[in-house]
Amino acid sequence: MSRIGKQPIAVPSGVTANAHNGVFTVKGPKGELTVPYNPALNISNENGQLLVTRPSDRQEHRALHGLTRTLVANAVKGVSDGYTINLELRGVGYRARLAGKNLELTIGYSHPVVIEPPAGVTFTVPEPTRIDVSGIDKQLVGQVAANVRKVRKPDAYHGKGVRFVGEQIALKAGKAGATGGKGKK
Repeated sequence: MSRIGKQPIAVPSGVTANAHNGVFTVKGPKGELTVPYNPALNISNENGQLLVTRPSDRQEHRALHGLTRTLVANAVKGVSDGYTINLELRGVGYRARLAGKNLELTIGYSHPVVIEPPAGVTFTVPEPTRIDVSGIDKQLVGQVAANVRKVRKPDAYHGKGVRFVGEQIALKAGKAGATGGKGKK
């Protein structure tokens, strides 16, 4: 049996969950999410805990068991706590600011880059070199953070660019330098 799939999901107070005909719906203090799942699997709510069970040990049911449990757990955590991904800007003159809801980045291009957040995602800029991407949908928050990073990926030689907080960049050595000799003639 799947080790992840058999773990129960605790439902916090103030969160209501309902699974019906392949659609899992969860409502909480931060909002509402729906997660589609294979209707062959069963999601039951017992004593404030959600359990995902599979009908058989067939390969397709085993493959979907852990996935469905993880997607349901992410939705429950999202509507109760939410998700935040932190980004940092490294480089001389690199900075970010909010223009209304939009994120405006000055990161070495001839023009500022403006990124509009999709519905359900918010940007905050606690410092000019830090960006926080927040929302209730884990997949959407991660994709938006990856799109912001993609605007100016960290440089392989100097490490300048947009990176996740705590991300280690493997820097290349660069040129070896002149040896003083003129070379062969």
